[in-house]
Amino acid sequence: MSPLRIRPVLVALGATALLTASVAVPRAAAADRTSTTLTWYDATAETIAAAGAPTQITNSRTWAVSWLAAARATRSVPAGVERGLYQEAALAAAVHRALVTLAPSRTQQLDATYKETLDAIPDGPAEERGVAAGERQADLVLTSREGDGLDPASVNAPYPPRPAAPGVWQPTPPAYAPAAQYGNRLAKPFVLTTRSQFRLGPPPALDTARYAADLAEVRTYGAVDSTARSTHQTETATFWLGSSLALYTEPVRVALSRTDQGIAGQAQLVALLHVALVDTQIATSDSKYAYERWRPVTAIRTGGIDPDPDWTPLHDTPAHPDYPSGHNTYSGAAETVLSALVGPRTAPFDLTSPTAPGVTRTYTRWKQLSDENVDARVFSGIHTRSADEAGITLGKNVAGYVLRNAGRLLASR
Repeated sequence: MSPLRIRPVLVALGATALLTASVAVPRAAAADRTSTTLTWYDATAETIAAAGAPTQITNSRTWAVSWLAAARATRSVPAGVERGLYQEAALAAAVHRALVTLAPSRTQQLDATYKETLDAIPDGPAEERGVAAGERQADLVLTSREGDGLDPASVNAPYPPRPAAPGVWQPTPPAYAPAAQYGNRLAKPFVLTTRSQFRLGPPPALDTARYAADLAEVRTYGAVDSTARSTHQTETATFWLGSSLALYTEPVRVALSRTDQGIAGQAQLVALLHVALVDTQIATSDSKYAYERWRPVTAIRTGGIDPDPDWTPLHDTPAHPDYPSGHNTYSGAAETVLSALVGPRTAPFDLTSPTAPGVTRTYTRWKQLSDENVDARVFSGIHTRSADEAGITLGKNVAGYVLRNAGRLLASR
């Protein structure tokens, strides 16, 4: 068995080690083998970019299914075969099998990458048994996730909003689109025992000082014509505006490329991260639709605190309730997994954003990404700070639970 080492932050979460024993692998040999992991990480990202679903959680599911199969296939190596070669073949076979099933339009490209991987592995028992293990685990994971409710139609199951009332979510301008992502809360989690297992407590009541402060902050800093918001704050809002899945793909790749855990550990990192992200998104929609909290634009235009019917946010408001912020649940989960499995700090790395062309930001801690996400949604005018901070908490809670149950999740079937 070849585990990821659990860092002190995971111990603080009350987690036990994923595994209790490891096999020593010479550092140079491990480095030679792990390039296959990055090849298939990039192939997964390219597949989803080219043929992904319109719903983020569905794409997170594709990552989770593919890499959970790879993690299970590489975790144990049969006696009598070369470890690195077996794990290379197993990882490639697992991810390839899952991706061509979930994104058949990319079969030609994936087949070409798969051939390149196998051509680089000497023919023999290690390759043959690795391929068999990878394909078997992919088939098992795919079967276990059939009908899990994470297809786009199920994710966006119809949701009729309640009649307008103070605090109650209503469709928002300019599109006044129907509610999205309601179906997430009806989907089958990977690890959570129930969708509501980590449901948050309620948002601040409308007559509290915290609610008034939240609304005043968004009104001041999140307006399209705000004079209080600085250029850097506007840049922060725009930088983090896009899909969390897309924005976190490169930071995760940085972490993956810098870990010394070998192929099995790398596969586990990607698998646990994306399993946590799927379950976090399910838990997010559970809390969102349990409380149905109105968005700032509705509260500022029609609420009881100095209503301003012309107030407009910097960015258009997504079509689902305010509490908690989905971007921040995603950030909280990603921060927790990355901090636990590769450490909270890393050497500086640069990050760009498709929604902020020409802007490059540099980071050394995963928490910096979370902190910027909290601010960004306020500066965009689309979330209250309470919703953002609650999102971080929810993401951390779900990810911590996934990590504590990693041994059960990763056990070969």
